[in-house]
Amino acid sequence: MGKLQERYLEFKNINRDVIDWFEDVAEENNCHIEKKEWKSKYNSYVTYDYEPFCSDGFEINVLVSAVDISYLNFLKYLYNEKVNTIDFLNACMKIPTIRNYI
Repeated sequence: MGKLQERYLEFKNINRDVIDWFEDVAEENNCHIEKKEWKSKYNSYVTYDYEPFCSDGFEINVLVSAVDISYLNFLKYLYNEKVNTIDFLNACMKIPTIRNYI
């Protein structure tokens, strides 16, 4: 029998606040993080495989692999739902409060 072929999916520009959650969920869903890199937003030549001291101008890119593409699709779904929920809650916080005066 031949070796099972792994499938790959790259997630780009993951928020720094969500990266720990993302790594945990990937591991729980039979996915393996092949590569995690910090790429400069201002200079395409600057790429680190570790978190730089000052990571403000960097985006985090992660390459994830799994034996079956369905694991990667589910991970992508969970990530998109997490990002949409965070965006929705941030939008809710920006809505001005309306006071009823009778």
